[in-house]
Amino acid sequence: MKPLPKRGGKNRRDAGAYEAVRKAPGKTAVRRAAESIASEETNPNLLIGRNPVSEAIKAGRTIDKILMQKDAQGSALKIAKDARAEGIQVQYVDKAVLDRLAPGRPHQGVAAYAAAHAYAEIDDILESARDRGEDPVVVILDNLEDPHNLGAIMRSVDGAGFHGVIIPNRRSVSLTETVAKASAGAIEYVPVAKVANLSQTVDFLKSEGLWIAAVDMDGINYEKADLKGPLAIIIGAEGNGVSELLRKKADFIVSIPMRGKVNSLNASNAAAIILYEALRQRSGNV
Repeated sequence: MKPLPKRGGKNRRDAGAYEAVRKAPGKTAVRRAAESIASEETNPNLLIGRNPVSEAIKAGRTIDKILMQKDAQGSALKIAKDARAEGIQVQYVDKAVLDRLAPGRPHQGVAAYAAAHAYAEIDDILESARDRGEDPVVVILDNLEDPHNLGAIMRSVDGAGFHGVIIPNRRSVSLTETVAKASAGAIEYVPVAKVANLSQTVDFLKSEGLWIAAVDMDGINYEKADLKGPLAIIIGAEGNGVSELLRKKADFIVSIPMRGKVNSLNASNAAAIILYEALRQRSGNV
């Protein structure tokens, strides 16, 4: 297996759930509503109402997304302005969406999802790896939407002893409570960076010396691919795979042979296989 040559580059900083109430068969509507309200009130990462959301922005709390009623006026407009100034996504929704999210509670046309954990910077992830005397290995998630997959991938990154995960700002799962639970504690140890543009992020990582491997069909068998050295592994979204743009930007494509009736693995399984192959190669057992 011929190793890849070194890639170098100068250092520069990257510019860069909603969950419906579950219906439980056999339960009355009143009981379901009561359980829903109790659940939301004990969720510290769901902020309901204009003042809580406004104060969270002022305090610098990490917020994944703000949901705002389409026709909201008054102080809601200032909240939207302040949110955009901080780079926080504002999604405009119908009143019914907020009513379902906070049944029986005065949402005033505004709610927000705060992250279950603070996000990291890409530079910090790379620097941490180098401080440990290791080549950086990170996972890039291309619009992954399943929180359980993200949590499981974080567990694999931690288990393999690698360095971090990168997710896009939009059309992607964020660091929700569900992710935190699925990670089984890995959320405390695996830094996650959220970026505005994955394509630009790949360019940045290349400039930092990382090789880019996209996990997709029609590539090199993962057992024969060179996964040593500084590496970023792109894992595609459920059902869609790696986007064509990121596939073209990858230095090489890695595939996992499928011999059964189903022709693909879910994202967390694929990530685990590639991460542990990369670990195996770094351990000298090639």
